[in-house]
Amino acid sequence: MENSEGVKIESTVVTEEPLISALDIALFVVIITVAYFWYFKRDKQSSSSEKKPYTIQPSSLSSIEQTSNSSFIKKLKSTGRSLVVFYGSQTGTAEEFAGRIAKEGARYKMKGMVADPEECDMADLVEMKEIQKSLAIFCIATYGEGDPTDNAMDFYEWLQNGDADLEGLNYAVFGLGNKTYEHYNEIAIYIDQRLEELGATRVHEIGLGDDDANIEDDFVSWKEKLWESVCSHYGIEETGEESNIRQYKLVDCSEVLPERIFSGEISRLKSYENQRFPFDVKNPYLSKIAVNRELHRSGDRSCMHIEFDIDGSKMRYDTGDHVAVYPKNSSELVDKIGELLNADLDAVFSLLNTDEESSKKHPFPCPCTYRTALTYYLDITSNPRTHIMKELIEYASDPKDQEKLKLMASSTPEGKKEFHEWILRDNRNIVHILEDLPSVKPDLDHLCELLPRLRCRYYSISSSPKVYPKSIHITAVLVNYTTSTNRVNKGVATNLLAQLIPTNDELPQPTIPIYIRRSQFRLPPKSQTPIIMIGPGTGLALFRGFIQERDYARKEGREIGEMVLYFGCRKKDEDFIYENELQEYVANGTLTKLHLAFSRDQPEKKYVTHLLEQNADELWNIIGEKSGHLYVCGDARSMAKDVHSIIVKVVMEKGQMTNSQALNYVKKMEQQKRYSADVWS
Repeated sequence: MENSEGVKIESTVVTEEPLISALDIALFVVIITVAYFWYFKRDKQSSSSEKKPYTIQPSSLSSIEQTSNSSFIKKLKSTGRSLVVFYGSQTGTAEEFAGRIAKEGARYKMKGMVADPEECDMADLVEMKEIQKSLAIFCIATYGEGDPTDNAMDFYEWLQNGDADLEGLNYAVFGLGNKTYEHYNEIAIYIDQRLEELGATRVHEIGLGDDDANIEDDFVSWKEKLWESVCSHYGIEETGEESNIRQYKLVDCSEVLPERIFSGEISRLKSYENQRFPFDVKNPYLSKIAVNRELHRSGDRSCMHIEFDIDGSKMRYDTGDHVAVYPKNSSELVDKIGELLNADLDAVFSLLNTDEESSKKHPFPCPCTYRTALTYYLDITSNPRTHIMKELIEYASDPKDQEKLKLMASSTPEGKKEFHEWILRDNRNIVHILEDLPSVKPDLDHLCELLPRLRCRYYSISSSPKVYPKSIHITAVLVNYTTSTNRVNKGVATNLLAQLIPTNDELPQPTIPIYIRRSQFRLPPKSQTPIIMIGPGTGLALFRGFIQERDYARKEGREIGEMVLYFGCRKKDEDFIYENELQEYVANGTLTKLHLAFSRDQPEKKYVTHLLEQNADELWNIIGEKSGHLYVCGDARSMAKDVHSIIVKVVMEKGQMTNSQALNYVKKMEQQKRYSADVWS
């Protein structure tokens, strides 16, 4: 409209005598244009100059702040500490041990700090020498097939690939492992040796904890000698001061609004109401139970086939992966604690770290009710460790109860024996202890501080995403057993799963939080590569997914290699799980051979290991002559070791090798991922 009016005015002016010539107008436009560009260019430069400290610098400041937050050295210096205890933990035990060491440092005038290597700039280890009488301790678990834990992976790779000068760094290492696994404490041993190679000084010899025996005893024995070495190295003495200082303080949250109170979420408040992808250990997916059926046909044991619905979740899994399931404690046990301690379980509270420098502000999501903490966040069914016995002493009003706790908390031979028999052998949990020592009445908030976190349970996925892209299957044995005190202990996860039965009506389906954990346990890249699978009992679960995947490839018209399965159970008519499926795979040619061992269907027990020895020619034909793959899944304590010995023997005899040559051959198979094991103890 304005442009149209302007044109009309200009036309009118042209018909009269011009007051301004066209040249004047052109010059005026040029001048205005130049002035415009000069002004805005200058303004832009000026703005750029003015904004520099606020646009470019903040990202720099942010990175500095981030570095500061990840710099454990700065925290040590600013708080007058000289001891830092790093942990590599998958289940929480290493983190717990690290906290106990840091706490005890006060007895030796070494103020301690617990640190997660994943949250730290580990290159700062080179600066530890700047702190007088400093010490770095590493509590490191070995996980899977000789792998570092998730939170120690970056540190491990930094040690492998770097060549930092760590002269002046004083250190000690305690490893957490399991002797039933081949790569026993491999990561801790590597870190101990690598730190020395980089110039660091070992203050105390490495400790190796065995979770298959008594890792608590291993840790306590190592820790005692550690402090002796520390005193000798630094020329210091124990102060004698007890270290029973609370790490967290109680905060009353009775006035907190209900929508700000955690009700079982792992990390983010209301995360189960507002689900966000991606899903992981801190953000699990609340999956519906689509199927829950019994696999055993008779007998007093139970084995469940469960299917988790992941339709619409965007979750993806591969054959061979694991699924993590977040359990919750039974209401019966939770209520029992409230009854024994005469506590209001519905009171809302929070535990706040007394160490303001700690990145861990709370031991679990807070604020919440005591009922929520005991149900979702705390492990109330495992055997408490000795430091909990020590902390409970002050709450015992009966001298006899007090003396018993003191004995079990001590490191004397008598104390260790009593702890082993009364806690471990009799399988007492915290509820049983409070029942059997009735005068022990700890403050419930302190008990919540002491108890370890309730961890997720991992299950091998027994399905293939090619066949079941919208669901995850697991195969789980219900855990129930009677202890020597005539109590029935129940597996936390499996007993919860047993109750989650989907309905056929319009009622809401039962749900449970899950996430997928990646595995290195994989089928060969080429479908025509022959494989041998050894999986007695629920060891079959993972191979069910393997067979489904190969069957899918066959139906697509692709060539598939030989598939030989060794399966064993007690009785054919009782616990032969997935029998109909397996027979169908044999009939259609997907399964080349199915070797079965039913241990109790005849007078003499028969196991899969007996069948392996009988089929030495078949074994060698596949793993030796055809360069096939061999997989073992199941019990690590005996079965997996026996299988390994048989394989070495077969390689010796059929491959005409010496014992050392056969061992090297099998070792090479493992390195080439042609011999894989997914086992548990």
